[in-house]
Amino acid sequence: MVEIFQILLSESFWAASLRIATPLIFGVLGALICEKSGVLNLGIEGIFVAGAMSGWMAVWLGAGLWGGVLVAALAGGFFGLIHAILTVPLGLSQHVSGLGVTLFATSVSYFSYRTALPNVSSPPRIEPFRPLEIPILSDLPFIGAVLSQQTALTWLALFMVGLVWYVMNRTGLGVAIKAVGDNPNSVDAQGLSVYGLRIGAIVAGSALMALGGAFLTMSAFDAFFFGMVNGRGWICIALVIFASWKPGKALLGALLFGAFDALQVRMQTEVGAKVPSQVFLAAPYILSILALVIAARRAEYPRALLTPWFKGQR
Repeated sequence: MVEIFQILLSESFWAASLRIATPLIFGVLGALICEKSGVLNLGIEGIFVAGAMSGWMAVWLGAGLWGGVLVAALAGGFFGLIHAILTVPLGLSQHVSGLGVTLFATSVSYFSYRTALPNVSSPPRIEPFRPLEIPILSDLPFIGAVLSQQTALTWLALFMVGLVWYVMNRTGLGVAIKAVGDNPNSVDAQGLSVYGLRIGAIVAGSALMALGGAFLTMSAFDAFFFGMVNGRGWICIALVIFASWKPGKALLGALLFGAFDALQVRMQTEVGAKVPSQVFLAAPYILSILALVIAARRAEYPRALLTPWFKGQR
């Protein structure tokens, strides 16, 4: 028990928690935007893979780190557009379309990697983002030590939390997106395009999801390899419910899972010889499920989520 408290009070633990949470923050925000507009995007896992591969490949080809971030966002937006066309104007099943996008994006990413590097046994390395120190913040006790170990993409993720909150709660665009996810007929009656709002939200949300994948290859690691996403997209879908579709709670949920994951790594070091490692590996997911069950009972779903809408149909 003493060891756990020492871990929880250490700067390195919270720095690792925030680092692990960063791709989840991007993913949860992206899923939140999609679902607020009334569309479930189960393509998130494949979009993570596409963002990870395309961003890394762009940097390896000489586009630069921020060029890779842009390429990853464009790749995510492209696959989001496919999902949007299938589910919004065509009204196809959001579950089937999302899973199809996941399979398609993952397969295209792996195929592109193998085509570009057919004879490579280990992926080439790139120069990833380095920790970014901001003078005033880095001087703060405890928090400064945590933040000074983060890269520019983590700062971007934290900025996006505030931006998404502001857009969704303080702008007409955010009000329209929430309205189209609750009552699309009322939005249509106001002369706004239900199709346009939903498609735009899905494309923007998918671009954010892809940045979660880009973080893995351009910040957490320095290469792309198969299986590196490891279910993070599915975790984000669950965390959206935990967050009750609110950006602030989305950040909290991502940090909570990151803390669980960082804790299990450290606990394996402390008592790994006495307890099977599988117990520690399963712990973050078990604890996250318990938190989700508790939070989901009070969650308010967008009322038109998963419901197709066709113009002129009441």
